[in-house]
Order: sequence, then C-alpha cells, then structure tokens
Amino acid sequence: MGISDYVTVSRQSGLLNEMQIVANNIANAATTGYRQEGLMFSEFIDSAQGRSAVSLSRAQIRNTSMAQGTLTQTNGSFDFAIEGEGFFLVETPNGERLTRAGSFAPNADGDLVTMDGYRVLDSGGSPVFVPGSVEKVNVASDGTISVNGQPLGQIGLFLPADSNDMVRENGVMFRTDSGTEPVEKPTILQGFLESSNVNPISQLARMIEIQRSYEMGQSFLESEDERIRNAVKTLIR
Repeated sequence: MGISDYVTVSRQSGLLNEMQIVANNIANAATTGYRQEGLMFSEFIDSAQGRSAVSLSRAQIRNTSMAQGTLTQTNGSFDFAIEGEGFFLVETPNGERLTRAGSFAPNADGDLVTMDGYRVLDSGGSPVFVPGSVEKVNVASDGTISVNGQPLGQIGLFLPADSNDMVRENGVMFRTDSGTEPVEKPTILQGFLESSNVNPISQLARMIEIQRSYEMGQSFLESEDERIRNAVKTLIR
C-alpha cells in the first residue's frame, strides 16, 4: 500500500466508527434521558524511520452532548426530570452510576428504583425510601420528598468531579472514576420526563454525509488499486 492508501484507510476507519455512533443516536432518539454522542477526528503523525512523516486521521475521542432535552409532562408521581445541570445517582452491581433517565418506582422494600431495579440515592448517598402504603408523594424542586407535609428525604443531583472523566456504559448510564459532587442549586420537576436530546433530522443528514464520504474514499482505493495493477502489468511485459 502507498502513503495515499494508508491515509485513506485511516479516514475510512474513522468514518465507520462515526457511522456506528450516529446510527446508535438515531436508534435512541426516543429513549428517555439519552445523551447524543459524537466523534472527534484528530491528526496522527506517523514518522516511521526511513521515510517522510505521514499525516493520518484518528477518530477515537467520543464526546457527549449535555444539551437539555425536551421535558414531557407525564403526571406520574415517580417520574422526574432534571432542569439544568446534574444527574441522578443510582446504585448498580458495578458501583454508582450517573443518569438523566428519571422514570422511577418504589420496589417491594420501599426503595425508589430505576426501571432496571437499581436503587436511587439521596443527597447523602443513601437509598431513597418511599413508604409502600403511600400512593401520592410530593417532590419539591430541590428534590425534597414529603408526604402529608412531612419530609422523608431528598433525591440527590450530582455532577462528576471531572467532567472529562465521564464514560458512557450504555445508553443512559455513565461512570466516573473521579467521584461526584452535589449540584448546588438542583431543579427537579415531578411528573415530567426528559426526552432524548438527539436531533433525528441532523443525525440523518450526517449519516448521508458519512455514507457519501465513505463511498468517495472507497472509489479512490479501487482506482488506486487498478492503477497499481496496470503499472505492474506494464512492467512485466
């Protein structure tokens, strides 16, 4: 392979990675609390000994959009949406995780849990407890849960200590190894859910652009392969 081939192949690989990310965004356009993901291209200089440096493309850095998703009213007592910054903190078998998906429900033990059964944590890092006999609870904008005017606890909102340290584990869960810190002025809306912040139209448009760019690169590789074949045939005649 020539230098131009290596450059093109590195670009093709990055385009394939981005296509997978865009397709995943579109698939999760209706997923509650989903954060749109993108891919950043960077330059990689390959300066192998014995030849000139070659500029290749590298697409390995993923970034997550923290734009506010649309807030949809559900009137559910245990549906919560975050307005502004912050994440709910939930307890999973693999440790604490951050999420914006606020569709919760009490389990048999009275703990407030996610749809996957993970316990939601309060501002102090303890499970949020809701009495099983209670059908209606009130949640203030700061996350304070009360029944008949008596406060029971406070749903916690947290931010990663290092925003660059967040790692997506699945569609709506994030891991952070730097720890978390509470949001100073949390805003939680009861009876609402935050929709995905994916813009399907722009993502479909980007998918078409990626496909066209990939096809152009593929055509170049095929043309270059044909040129080399013809050159070899000419030399061996």
